Amino acid sequence: MAADLPSRQQEILDGLNKKSHLKLKVFNQTAEVFSQLKDILNEMSNDLNDLLDNNDRRVRLEYRDRGKFEAEFKFADDVLIFSMHSDIFQFDRNHSIWKNEFVKKDINNSYCGVISIYNFLSDSLKYNRGDDLGYLVARIFVNKDKFFLVEGKRQRNKAVSAFGKISLGREELVQIVEAAVLYSLSFDLLVPPFDLVKVASVEQMNDKIESAKLQTGKRMGFKYNSDDVLEE
Repeated sequence: MAADLPSRQQEILDGLNKKSHLKLKVFNQTAEVFSQLKDILNEMSNDLNDLLDNNDRRVRLEYRDRGKFEAEFKFADDVLIFSMHSDIFQFDRNHSIWKNEFVKKDINNSYCGVISIYNFLSDSLKYNRGDDLGYLVARIFVNKDKFFLVEGKRQRNKAVSAFGKISLGREELVQIVEAAVLYSLSFDLLVPPFDLVKVASVEQMNDKIESAKLQTGKRMGFKYNSDDVLEE
């Protein structure tokens, strides 16, 4: 057993070095994409504001950098939160990505960083309604060579078969943002079912009076599936 230890140690070291370098490369590529995404959001808010018919601040677009891993994009009654995860992921074994020839050729191509896009009501953030619901409208997977896959409503380039054929650049990011904004604008706030809101506590009423904290969400009380977002 002792004679096998050095070779095993070397195997462990080789595995650690290979995996750590791979994940670091994926992280750096994803971080670079996220930085470019922030620039696009800032430019888009300025460009569209110049084209608005009026100067009503309730309609104007606002961009806010929320730190290394988050950005906020507000428009009308909606907010999109762009969130980059700090970890690197691999797809689950049931995902159709494993049928992709690019992934079959090299399993390292399947390791991806993830940027998620969530839709919240702007008042949820304005009034700090911690119980309000947000919805995932898209997520971007970025690999070590900036090849990408998008899951989301109305998103282009979301076919798994296209993974490994298109690298993620400015044009693709603009399309992703525009699709997320357009979907969020059409994803309306629905009146919750009567039975869901027919009872309220004194604390809820007091909270509502103080800071409008009754739970709100665009589909609160309704069944919400990934199909609502991921399919046309």
